[in-house]
Amino acid sequence: MTLRHLRRRTGLAALAVSALALTACGDAPTSDGGDDAASSSDAASATSADDFGGFDELVAAAQEEGELNVIALPPDWTNYAEVISTFEETYDITVNSAQPDASSQDEINAAEQLKGTDRAPDVFDLGPAVATANAELFAPYKVQTWDDVSDDLKDPDGRYISDYGGLMSIGYDAGSVPAPTSVADLLKPEYKGKVALNGDPTQAGAAFAGVMMASIGNGGSADDIEPGVEFFRQLKAAGNFLPVDPTPATIASGQTPVVIDWDYTNAAQSEALAGQRDWKVVVPQEALVSSYYVQAINQDAPHPAAARLWQEFLYSDEGQNLWLKGYGRPVREAAMVEAGTIDEASYAKLPEASGEPVSLDDEQTAKAGEFLAANWQQAIS
Repeated sequence: MTLRHLRRRTGLAALAVSALALTACGDAPTSDGGDDAASSSDAASATSADDFGGFDELVAAAQEEGELNVIALPPDWTNYAEVISTFEETYDITVNSAQPDASSQDEINAAEQLKGTDRAPDVFDLGPAVATANAELFAPYKVQTWDDVSDDLKDPDGRYISDYGGLMSIGYDAGSVPAPTSVADLLKPEYKGKVALNGDPTQAGAAFAGVMMASIGNGGSADDIEPGVEFFRQLKAAGNFLPVDPTPATIASGQTPVVIDWDYTNAAQSEALAGQRDWKVVVPQEALVSSYYVQAINQDAPHPAAARLWQEFLYSDEGQNLWLKGYGRPVREAAMVEAGTIDEASYAKLPEASGEPVSLDDEQTAKAGEFLAANWQQAIS
């Protein structure tokens, strides 16, 4: 069975478990006017569009602010370039995108450092470990399609909600390295100095899941990430670990010929590099690991209405399908399939995988994070 037919299971970071409530939803929300925009202070305390007097009033308030600050959204990551441009064109709001290659922890650091300024991030796109550890920084808000997302994939108070997910994978340049068939293959001499991990697992969600994939592939479990840390220690000792954060540029240049990253990111590179490099994607069948990223609103957002409108857009059919176009699996997938609003062409292009992925709940995520904080640097130094 392919991943896109798997069911979600318990855990904030889950990609597979019991089916979502199948509530039909409409296209991307638009405005046809409304009363005067809510004040900034009212917007900052709004927990739903109803608190503005309705969706049209939310649009008016956001357009009065005129700007939105986002952070850590690479243009090629789950099609964020088109997500941002479509939001700007639909609502006539300027999106200021800072530090596109930053980690989840960098987002939190920026919010703390820029608090009280008009440059602070309005919204976050975070790995689940960082999100759960910083929930007190987020403003409660429930989008109109809130009920389409199962309870295990969102905070009951509305402080964060899962958005798009994927499977951990190995991307590789078939012109320079042999095709890996398992995580263990990466220890072979053919991969000397060639295996990169997307980020620091103590700070970045993709790297965190990459270490968990290595753990599952080496006898570990959602409760035990230690074998994954040991694998990277061995990878380093063999001279195969490449301490370079991979980017589209490093992949295109050949600097990072093997990249451990989400399947949607690696799949996007296969498409972008067609005719330049033979970039292929393998989802290790013995080490299926899945996770969602998480959306949240900064409780100190300088543009609180625009932040809430951004969330509404992301969880509309249009926003979800734009992520899907970038190979991200939208959290409202089940509801959109039921309603017939999912982009079938993009849906059919998702990388396939057989079996049930391992996913972590909040407690397991926290436990793994603590182990990484205490042991990761020593393992790879």
